[in-house]
Amino acid sequence: MVGGSVPVFDEVILSTALMNQVISFHNMSGTLVCQAGCVLEDLSRHVEERGFVMPLDLGAKGSCHIGGNVATNAGGLRFLRYGSLHGTVLGLEAVLADGTVLNCLSTLRKDNTGYDLKQLFIGSEGTLGVITAVSILCPPKPRAVSVAFLGCPGFSEVLQTFTTCKGLLGEILSAYEFMDAECMWLVTHHLRLASPVQESPFYVLIETSGSRAGHDAEKLNDFLEQVLSSGLVTDGTVATDHLKVKALWALRERISEALSRDGYVYKYDLSLPTERLYDLVTDLRVRLGPRAKHVVGYGHLGDGNLHLNVTSEAFSPSVLGTLEPYVYEWTAEQRGSVSAEHGLGFKKRGVLGYSKPPEALRLMRQLKALLDPKGILNPYKTLPAQA
Repeated sequence: MVGGSVPVFDEVILSTALMNQVISFHNMSGTLVCQAGCVLEDLSRHVEERGFVMPLDLGAKGSCHIGGNVATNAGGLRFLRYGSLHGTVLGLEAVLADGTVLNCLSTLRKDNTGYDLKQLFIGSEGTLGVITAVSILCPPKPRAVSVAFLGCPGFSEVLQTFTTCKGLLGEILSAYEFMDAECMWLVTHHLRLASPVQESPFYVLIETSGSRAGHDAEKLNDFLEQVLSSGLVTDGTVATDHLKVKALWALRERISEALSRDGYVYKYDLSLPTERLYDLVTDLRVRLGPRAKHVVGYGHLGDGNLHLNVTSEAFSPSVLGTLEPYVYEWTAEQRGSVSAEHGLGFKKRGVLGYSKPPEALRLMRQLKALLDPKGILNPYKTLPAQA
């Protein structure tokens, strides 16, 4: 997404693919210790056989490595329920630039001794050390999973539905995703997926995960009754069957794939105040006019994360000039983040200043100089180039 793991100049690629062993799994605590090259989907399978789930899930699960997930602080679809890797990673092992093996592979939930060094490496994109093993806390596998796919007449109804949802579904709410009508057009047109509800300006996908199907169904039905009768939702469908659940998730998960078939894509991954989340999309449609094929907004509304995507027939310097730095300035005005979950890598390192003050940038540079004085770890990435 941002070229964080892509060689650009003279880099040497280091693969951890052969470091794919599960070291241990503790059935009582749900603590998994494994090497960094384990593929996320393989780990999911391993812990699910033992009655647990991985605390993160993303579209690339069939190929991404857990070490890379931790190094990039990957977000994904379970963030709303289980939080970020800053909370679920209990420990890690990393190799520093001088070859020192830093073994902080703790499996303890509580350890208040000194600086929490593992946090430095989570989200550092491989610039401070190479993560070689992780210890991660896995929650119990939910016994009942339901997905509701709903149509909403406007974005304010999407927001009000979210507020109602949190109040009525409480602890069983595990995902709240939204997409606009243009996203639905893209997945039905390019991927031939079928919309399960009548045409609406916005769509919401809600997932619940709990321990008792009857209890969850009752809560979900109460919620649906309320949002349908109040006009917040105009149409909806619910699935509990595994294949139907998968089909509903595909409408949201495959938007990125549909966009790539529409033309050249300009991608932005922003954190914004939830009530302002869609304003930028509306604004850009007017600003770009017919130069853009589509301007779409979708994402993890429960986390305040907007995926803003613009497509044009081919790459256009004029479209890019209209988008940047405007998108970053707009985000900074809202005190948002220019990268909610994709990181900075090579493409976004120059815009870090829109989200962090100069004092923070200076401290980041000092940490980099301390841990990697020769600048050999993932060079040219994450931090802005120095003048």
